[in-house]
Amino acid sequence: MIPKINNSLGMSGWKAGVLVAAFAMPMASQAVDFGPSGEFSLTGFAEFTTTMQGNYCDNCQVAPSGASRQVRSSDAIIPGKQYGDATLTNWQVQPYLGYKRDIGGGFKVNALLSQRWRQGTVNGVVDGTEARYGGTVDVPDYWYEKNIALSQEDWGSVRIGSMTTRSWSVADYPYGTNVGLASAWSSSGAGYGMLGYAVRVGSPILDVAGGDLFLEATYDQGNRNFTRLKPEFWEIYAQYHQGDLVVDAMLQDAKNGGPGAWGHAPFSGVTPFAVDDTALQSDGAGANALLKGNQQNIAMVMARYQASSQIEISGGLRYNYWSGANAVYSVTSNWTTAFNADFNSTAYTGYSASSYDVLLGARYRTGPWVLYTGMVHLGNASTSNPSQRGQGNSALINTFGANYDLGGGLMFESTFGLVHYAYQGLAPLSMPGHASFTNVDSRIAQDGRWLTLGLVYAF
Repeated sequence: MIPKINNSLGMSGWKAGVLVAAFAMPMASQAVDFGPSGEFSLTGFAEFTTTMQGNYCDNCQVAPSGASRQVRSSDAIIPGKQYGDATLTNWQVQPYLGYKRDIGGGFKVNALLSQRWRQGTVNGVVDGTEARYGGTVDVPDYWYEKNIALSQEDWGSVRIGSMTTRSWSVADYPYGTNVGLASAWSSSGAGYGMLGYAVRVGSPILDVAGGDLFLEATYDQGNRNFTRLKPEFWEIYAQYHQGDLVVDAMLQDAKNGGPGAWGHAPFSGVTPFAVDDTALQSDGAGANALLKGNQQNIAMVMARYQASSQIEISGGLRYNYWSGANAVYSVTSNWTTAFNADFNSTAYTGYSASSYDVLLGARYRTGPWVLYTGMVHLGNASTSNPSQRGQGNSALINTFGANYDLGGGLMFESTFGLVHYAYQGLAPLSMPGHASFTNVDSRIAQDGRWLTLGLVYAF
């Protein structure tokens, strides 16, 4: 059996994006317990992969690789650039340091600390887009988990601090990870994935219609130095578990966070610089105005069903909404991040947009083998923007994989993937970059494929 991390919601897993239960810290079969009465625990995972990538184009766009795709200067590719095969490697490691203590009266104190480090190479050279601003911390200045909780089985729980959102973590594991589509599903769309100043309140497990229902609300105030464009994040999460069926649903409402389509993104402020809250900005038409706010929402439902001891099927549907964001010039932050802006107008007006994304997957277990297939469809978007910013494009990503349990927490994994864009051009709005998730740039090729082999150790 693959080592599992279990919690009181009946969910399990070995990889990043583990759902931290309201009443119990993740405890893996390979966990190391230490301290007085075993109150501390160390769990986590380490992974190394190598990918034989087709239709790869190295440094193809004119703009630097880290430039936002939402800026028109990032659209152009270098004339004459060719694409072909490449070898990519990636390593990542993420430990979880947990603490739990029973303080009497049914009350428990839990704390969790976790960070992820990673790095990748392309043909043996460190990938500039994976250099993580000169370091290997996955998302600089943000912790995956740095929080403390008080819980009581009959009353529920309260957790405060840094944590991941349910829309990212649950979509990442078990749904996306189980069918080789972790990033393509969880890191796309209009949601946010990391919180730095959050309060999370969870209900006790409720007996509803013969099943278990868990409800939860999360609030994050973002960058408190923004007072006019005050950030505000809400997420409502529900999980219903009955027999072999698990349904997860979440709703995010985020105001004045950084505009974008990276579902893993941290929630902070409209820009990284609080001075933009009150500074006059050039609106591109020669006039000055205050920076405008923005809003992003998602509504998502996912389900998985254990059809037999060997077969599991899963699926998900997500609705994305972006209010759009104007591109304005700031002395401090240069051009602020736009979203779905019309660069043919002098005001660089951002337009609202909405789209739907779909996940389908199936897994088959036989002995130490797990065979799987998955599909993510990132749909085209509805918007009144007269400029083409990718809203007319869509992406279909398919995977076929086989994992083998080597025992002792070690697993061999293999995934063959295919991507097809509706047309060659700017990527769908639900993608943070034109080559995200598949390393196949939609401006260079309409189709692509890859084969990834790797080892994962869960402890």
